[in-house]
Amino acid sequence: MKVGIYTFSCRFESAAVLPAFKGSTLRGGLGHSLKQTTCALRLQECTSCLLATNCAYAFLFETKMDGTGPRRPHPYILIPPDDTQRSWNKDEPFAFSIAVFGRANDYLPHLVYAVREMGKAGLGKKAPDQGRFRLETVREKETVIFDGTTLRSQTQLLELTLGSPEEPPVKEIILTCLTPLRLKYDNQLQDGLPFHLLIRAALRRISSLEAAYAAGEPPLNYKGIAARATSVHQFIAECRWTDFERYSNRQKTAMSFGGMLGRMGYQGEDLGEFLPLLRYCEITHIGKQTSFGLGRIKVEVAT
Repeated sequence: MKVGIYTFSCRFESAAVLPAFKGSTLRGGLGHSLKQTTCALRLQECTSCLLATNCAYAFLFETKMDGTGPRRPHPYILIPPDDTQRSWNKDEPFAFSIAVFGRANDYLPHLVYAVREMGKAGLGKKAPDQGRFRLETVREKETVIFDGTTLRSQTQLLELTLGSPEEPPVKEIILTCLTPLRLKYDNQLQDGLPFHLLIRAALRRISSLEAAYAAGEPPLNYKGIAARATSVHQFIAECRWTDFERYSNRQKTAMSFGGMLGRMGYQGEDLGEFLPLLRYCEITHIGKQTSFGLGRIKVEVAT
């Protein structure tokens, strides 16, 4: 699957106050701005719009257009700033990234324009005239592809593959949840992370993304991999559930938005076959609400 990772470097033009975790605010602002800038028939729902099949907003945000079948995963993830800074003064810099999957990269000009317009409207608390910013550059890796006026063609995008099991035998894996990880098992949100739950979630994430935005679902032995994951021992369980709320403009209500943060360690005779799955999910995130920036993980190994 092709992946473009774009870093948007901005500078505030007025004071700003944002939440400690900024993913929800960024996604809400981006979605509103993208719809305003791309929607030609604003009185219609996307599901009944004749232009939806060629619409950047519908492809990026409306992932269940026909009302039947499973919802496809969003073709992007937000990567909000790692810090918990809440306030900025005028002229202070601010940056975030968006990873875009498959043919959604064709809509990069729409995303760049939407971010620029989002800056004019402002982020976070708006009274009075707060949170406005200007988009200064967009980078793909180290290459500037937007300099504030001109958008250049993307360079070679990352080709994300599962790869081969790592050698020599891997005895330990340390996994860190960098942003809240929300996983459901038996329709229940989990506050712990046995290895088999982690691997089942990785398999779901990979199969759904590859089916929607690449060459099709990969030919993996899903049952066998999940079964072997049950024998892996967890020797570090330093995770905690962290709760916070976001306000949904669509549903006009505050919604719970928590997940697991912390560090987990796993041991086994050879965990090499699981590493390509977890390396893939380091790029794509894992679990629920990845488009908000949740489920970002870091994987370390010991032989």
